[in-house]
Amino acid sequence: MKKFINKIKRNKKIWRIILMSISLSLSACLYNIFLLPLNLVTGGTQGIATITKHLYKIDPALMIFILSAACALFSFIFVGIERTAGTLIASVIYPLLVKITSPLATLISLDSSDMLLLVIFAGAISGLANGLMYKTGYSNGGFPVISQVLYEKKHISIAKSSLFINISIVLAGAYFFGTTNTMFAIIFLYINNIVLDKILLGISNNKAFYIITSEEKKIKAYIIKTLDHSVTIFEVKGGFFEKQKNVLLTVVPSQEYFRLARGIKQIDNDAFFTVTDSYQVEGAR
Repeated sequence: MKKFINKIKRNKKIWRIILMSISLSLSACLYNIFLLPLNLVTGGTQGIATITKHLYKIDPALMIFILSAACALFSFIFVGIERTAGTLIASVIYPLLVKITSPLATLISLDSSDMLLLVIFAGAISGLANGLMYKTGYSNGGFPVISQVLYEKKHISIAKSSLFINISIVLAGAYFFGTTNTMFAIIFLYINNIVLDKILLGISNNKAFYIITSEEKKIKAYIIKTLDHSVTIFEVKGGFFEKQKNVLLTVVPSQEYFRLARGIKQIDNDAFFTVTDSYQVEGAR
């Protein structure tokens, strides 16, 4: 079994399709179990489908398909078939999965008295599903296609156009379902983004220190001899006085963050340093 899985992983295209299928399946289940029953409008074609289901009893799967097909057609007209092909799979499969998994809403009954717990759990699943989709390189279709076209044709930022579209949909949800549901939708989106970042970047196990100090030799010796880590030194020029200075760069495990920070302050209380997450470290010590 392990050999079979490894063989699939080596075939990158098949592995990407499998991940995409898992992502779309998770998203469809999430929509039918959480978002639709709880009337959470979080943007995208799902949000509009939730509103039209509430207003006109339109099948959400049908509405998602219509909107996704319209976006795919929009993409085909303006950027061609090659750029649109990646969205066509999800535009067809996802509404179908939403339809297939729709009975889950009646099979799995949620206690909405603890709405916050449900929203946090749903946001985590959404982040996982979206993270898997981004890793495949495919698009899940829908309104992000419009943002991409606007960027290529009108040079409108993808982030700005996506934000405008989704905020408009979320505000429409606030009008029909109330501000409380919208606040929960915002919490959902926040949790989704946190988990999405973790899926894409991983969990940072290291911290990168950039240090400017007048006690360069002592701090370098502390890092190398006491902490047993290497140091890279590079020259920079200050923006205000335009003086040349050296910056010490070192990467340490997260558990040694406070030890190094305290050590720097003990050696040079006036030292300037900044710390960032380091998601990948390779090469020499």
